[in-house]
Amino acid sequence: MLTIDAEAYRSPWRTVHPAVKGVLFGGLLVCALALPAWPGAALVGTAALALGLGPARVPPRKLLRTALGPLAFIATGAVTLLVSVGGPDGLIAWDPQGAARAAELTGRASAAVVCQLLFAFTTPLADLLPRLSRAGLPPALVEVVALIYRMLFVALDTARRVGAAQAGRLGYANRRNRVRSLGALGAALFVRSYDRAARLQRGLECRGYTGELTVLVDEIPLRASALAAAAVPAVLVAAAALTLGAWT
Repeated sequence: MLTIDAEAYRSPWRTVHPAVKGVLFGGLLVCALALPAWPGAALVGTAALALGLGPARVPPRKLLRTALGPLAFIATGAVTLLVSVGGPDGLIAWDPQGAARAAELTGRASAAVVCQLLFAFTTPLADLLPRLSRAGLPPALVEVVALIYRMLFVALDTARRVGAAQAGRLGYANRRNRVRSLGALGAALFVRSYDRAARLQRGLECRGYTGELTVLVDEIPLRASALAAAAVPAVLVAAAALTLGAWT
């Protein structure tokens, strides 16, 4: 199981209805995208981290480890804004406004990533998908997402086993062997994933699959007061950002 899924199942907020957490972190996400980058992104990031590391008790190290990939992608994209291509000489030159645009992009995207990761760290996908169907999302789309989610763990487990077998046979002893082993790993993973998907389809058909997978989930009461309380942080952040922005 992935770290983010394991923490989601252990989260003290798992008993909170996903709609409440969606309003909470979704509202902060909208603030990160809609409010001025300064101070909106900083306030959103601070509020989200305070809620995630505080009441939700998300482990800081695991959150940071999970966020390193998206943050590195954001940093790579921000660097390209520092320069401009073209001009009179058709060369790459320093863009005078690039630093401001890069800082705005980094702030907004980082705050948005934190909001999404905290929602994922507190809400197992197995608790979310059945409720999406009830909310009106097409059942076929929900089932595709659920099947891909389940097959992902099978593919990861297969990759670990094949990689361990290759390593035991010195398949990664040097660069040449590493390239060959990675190619063989990709080929084996594709063939086995395709075979498992075909067997899964045959199994569903033999069990009278009618186009809908029924999944039992714990019934969690959804109260209007909880939804209203979840919207308060976003409202406070928006008011503070607009007030500070007017002062500056």
